[in-house]
Amino acid sequence: MTVLDSRPDVPGDPRGRIANPNEVPTALIADAGVSMTAVEDFGAGRGPFWLDEWLRANATDVFAWRRHIHSHPELSRHEFATTELVVSLLRSAGLQPWVLPGGTGVVCDIGRGERCVALRADMDSLPLTEDTGLPFTSTVEGVAHMCGHDAHTAILLGAARALAGAPELPGRVRLIFQAAEEVMPGGALDMIAAGALEGVERIYGLHCDPRLEVGKVGTRVGALTSAADLIELRLTSPGGHTSRPHLTADLVYALGTVITSLPSVLSRRVDPRSGTVLVWGAVHAGQAANAVPQDGVLRGTLRTADHEVWKQLEPLVAASVESLLAPTGVGFSLDYRRGVPPVVADQDSTTLIRAGVEAAVGEQGLAGTEQSSGGEDFGWYLEHVQGAFARLGVWPGPPAAQSDIHRPTFVLDERALLVGVRTLVHTALASLA
Repeated sequence: MTVLDSRPDVPGDPRGRIANPNEVPTALIADAGVSMTAVEDFGAGRGPFWLDEWLRANATDVFAWRRHIHSHPELSRHEFATTELVVSLLRSAGLQPWVLPGGTGVVCDIGRGERCVALRADMDSLPLTEDTGLPFTSTVEGVAHMCGHDAHTAILLGAARALAGAPELPGRVRLIFQAAEEVMPGGALDMIAAGALEGVERIYGLHCDPRLEVGKVGTRVGALTSAADLIELRLTSPGGHTSRPHLTADLVYALGTVITSLPSVLSRRVDPRSGTVLVWGAVHAGQAANAVPQDGVLRGTLRTADHEVWKQLEPLVAASVESLLAPTGVGFSLDYRRGVPPVVADQDSTTLIRAGVEAAVGEQGLAGTEQSSGGEDFGWYLEHVQGAFARLGVWPGPPAAQSDIHRPTFVLDERALLVGVRTLVHTALASLA
């Protein structure tokens, strides 16, 4: 299966429109090892009739798509085969997707009308070696879907093909299959720059949550994730002998001052309710015990759940570092890299996605969720339009252990895929109603 137009090295329409539909690989189900004759669907019979009928006939396909993508993971901005699969499956449903100029990432509209809501899924994987023992484990050495993006993509594909078969929609649903969520500042910016949000009223997304039981979807008004910035501080000194620190600038002492003092300074300069936290992840300086090194480096992440605090952090860190290092005589350069903004869901959008969950699987599917210090580039979309982000339960429940994301052992309960399809479809319908 090849969609040449999705390759950046092949000439084509500048917006990446696919000129000719490609045959959908019919062997996907067999290749993915999907042998179940019946798939448990928590929302079966809740309608609408066309969604129930589509899932009865195609639920196994959703599993197969997820397993195929899981077996063939691709790193950020290299999701070419995944893009080809998405385009092929959308084209086979009579839709007209277009690929971003870089060759990864897909946008597609379903329906007609002025009003438009967007549904987003991310497609990239992580540079990790899988250790799950699954029969459809990663076939790419050192690369694996350990964050659930394979599930996100399959869920949105299922929602897309179900919506494409609806007799009528009350407006347009825009599908956003996004590349490069795992790298800062995130592929969402590429989507926005390509015009993916033009005409969109609201945007919604789901993310696998291994702490939430399958069949439930967690929502929250306000901050769900944190802004995540990177700090790299490089120090310089003339160097010298440790017996004569007064004749040089003690670089290691200066590093220690910043390591211990900067988090404390920030805790007194920003609102403690903002969830702001600075944690160092790497430090290096010197080799010999009796030599003051000439250079050193300190790296860490600075996170906050407060959007206004996020705007203030870069100048505050710069001024604080300069003040802390001034007495030491050590030279320094600060590289402050803004990452992603916090994901902040508004009240109305959260109400709509909760309505979608209730319509999809019933009131028992509704759950709350905690604010996380993790970063998620869905926040960039919410800088432009209103929307909500929800956590999709993928834990089978006791006695099964909870396997966290971004670990080589992460697994998910595939029944969550159908919960996700139903939730996205009903949320889009509720938002357009």
